[in-house]
Amino acid sequence: MTFRSRAAGAKELAEALIQYKDTHDTVVVALPRGGIVVGRVIADALGLPLDIVVPRKIGYPGNEEYAIGAITETGDTIWNEDEYAHTDKKLLTQNIEKAYREAKRRLSVYRKGMKERDWRGKIILLVDDGIATGLTMRAAIKSVKTLGAETIIVAVPGGPADTIDMLKKESSVHEVVVLEIPDTFYAVGQLYEEFGQVEDNEVITLLNPLFYTL
Repeated sequence: MTFRSRAAGAKELAEALIQYKDTHDTVVVALPRGGIVVGRVIADALGLPLDIVVPRKIGYPGNEEYAIGAITETGDTIWNEDEYAHTDKKLLTQNIEKAYREAKRRLSVYRKGMKERDWRGKIILLVDDGIATGLTMRAAIKSVKTLGAETIIVAVPGGPADTIDMLKKESSVHEVVVLEIPDTFYAVGQLYEEFGQVEDNEVITLLNPLFYTL
């Protein structure tokens, strides 16, 4: 099964999360860029505020598209431990610094004018447009927990079975909601008929501070 677009997948995901509709203690938190489209649809459908955390993947030296780890906005790292153990740490340093700078840039640009995040006692619906390795989602979970979340629900349209199982075992995660687990998974893009690039200006437009009313 494929979804026509991120928005179409998000509509179905919102239905799976309907129990959180209009609850005063729940916040939808998206991972930009692609996840912001999913987050906006879910937030609007459920009458909830929308916010973000901005983890970034850390690419393998010489092949940056291949994720070996992820970094949070505060510089904490999550690793594929098997890959990390066999990687030249000096070569990796540049990629770590690059990912961290980009995470800080996106956070500053996207949340400009919004109030500080404080999710103490809150239920967080942590959403993205899909999961592959789960490294950036694990970094996002760490950020959300640091910001005080009481309950974390990971919700995505789809991802591979092994990654979903791994996230279900995360001690900070209360539940993982996923609609589609393909028998063979190779990329998030396979979940969608339309999977265009989401640019900074679209993220800023969708993350409208007027919607943030907590």
